[in-house]
Amino acid sequence: MKQLIYVLTAIGILIGACSEKKLILQTKEVMLESPEQIFPLGDSTARPILYRNIPSFESLTVDQSKEKFIAAVLPAILVSKYRMNQDREKVQFILAQEEWTAEDSAFYHYQLDRFDTDNPDQLLKRMLTHPNSIVLVQAAVESGWGSSRFFQEANNLFGIWSYNANEPRIEASYSRGDNRIFLRKYADVSESITDYFETVGRSRAYRKFRTARTVSSNVDELLPHLKYYSERREAYVDQLRTIIRQNDLTQYDDYQIDPSFFIEQ
Repeated sequence: MKQLIYVLTAIGILIGACSEKKLILQTKEVMLESPEQIFPLGDSTARPILYRNIPSFESLTVDQSKEKFIAAVLPAILVSKYRMNQDREKVQFILAQEEWTAEDSAFYHYQLDRFDTDNPDQLLKRMLTHPNSIVLVQAAVESGWGSSRFFQEANNLFGIWSYNANEPRIEASYSRGDNRIFLRKYADVSESITDYFETVGRSRAYRKFRTARTVSSNVDELLPHLKYYSERREAYVDQLRTIIRQNDLTQYDDYQIDPSFFIEQ
């Protein structure tokens, strides 16, 4: 049997403006051969494991497949949110400086382009993230709890379309009129989640949602502002709310990355 493939990646974190100490988050990439190889979650933590080649859960019971789906996706959510927050803190640090280095300027303007704005306050607002339960429930609905071809072949959790023929993508089995539809293909689930956060951060359709999440992390208050994510509008929001309640997804809102994966250097 093939061995699991582990690839360590490192993310440097600057602790304070004057400190030279860094914390390095060591993530792990795992190439799966079966759902049984997905690591279980802790009581309030998750190991930062980024899974590739997540297999079908069809051989499992409904409850088992949901458990495996959450165990595979939640770590990627935490890693993506962590990276987004680090980028946001770096932008805040840069904006507080009187003089910028060339590297500072390049990073800042990259973030402006990434989130489609030229306003620093809007940029910080667009770089915020939201509760894990909302990300989980949208991922579950859009991917059919991991059963969709887009998820299994392209790590695309949210059905995000591709309009660029030069990026990795797969063709949908349906079309809109005479127009062929393509969906983005990601290296791992975390990339899909980061793209989702960027989409929510940029799109005009979610401007009320972005405003709401600056003042509240209450799931019931935030969900109505996601009605434009689906053509079903209020019915979509009702579905999200029902699935969150039936599966107690808010229990995952306080989950954090396992601290043992942060290494001080």
